[in-house]
Amino acid sequence: MELKNEVRDALFEFLLRLGDDRLILGHRLSEWCGHAHSLEEDIALTNVSLDFVGQASALLSLAGEVENKNRNEDDLAYFREAMEFKNVQLVEQPNIDFAYTMVRQFLFDSFNLLLNKNLVESKFEDLAGIAAKTIKESTYHNRHSNQWLLRLGDGTEESHNRTQKAIDDLWIFTADLFYEDEIDELLISEGISFSTKAIKDEWENKTKEIIEKATLTTPETKLFDRGSRKGIHTEHLGHLLAEMQIVPRSFPDAKW
Repeated sequence: MELKNEVRDALFEFLLRLGDDRLILGHRLSEWCGHAHSLEEDIALTNVSLDFVGQASALLSLAGEVENKNRNEDDLAYFREAMEFKNVQLVEQPNIDFAYTMVRQFLFDSFNLLLNKNLVESKFEDLAGIAAKTIKESTYHNRHSNQWLLRLGDGTEESHNRTQKAIDDLWIFTADLFYEDEIDELLISEGISFSTKAIKDEWENKTKEIIEKATLTTPETKLFDRGSRKGIHTEHLGHLLAEMQIVPRSFPDAKW
């Protein structure tokens, strides 16, 4: 697909947003390796983490190709500052406890599955190809986090209360999942992307249905754009990047 300069710039930004969401969430999940409550779940979370890092690698590699400035996925992952990252604030939130992790996953996974199902129709074949390969993983992730929300919400009094608190705290970050600006408008007009507003109602209906089945309550909090797609983040991202980037930044010329 031949890209005009303004479309190329917009596509690069869009791919960063997609790649950063998955890179940061993958790193967050990797923090559970060796710390989960059971061996089975330890392995499951590690595998989900690897799935997201793999998706991020593909998207950031493609972003580097689109940018055409000799930056690869490693350059984009390890040598950008926090304000240059375009992930939603939801994925950078820390692992307060297992309930926080699974609620964060549940909210993102529900969105991610719908996103990939629509991106397979993209006229930019490389992006459509990544989305098609990702759908199987996204389906598993969504099922996994849905099941855990039901188990935790309708479990013990403590698991119920912890899960409800996680929903109350994390729900405010969901508006950014559906944020659209001039970049999205341009890519939508070119048939490269689609309006996420078209899946918002479906996402809300599905998440609220699972929340209700889990005997939990959806917050009444008014949602608003938090500016994450413009590089505005919580203090948690800086700490995460300091840990994630320390080795390549300490030894930038190392060959592995």
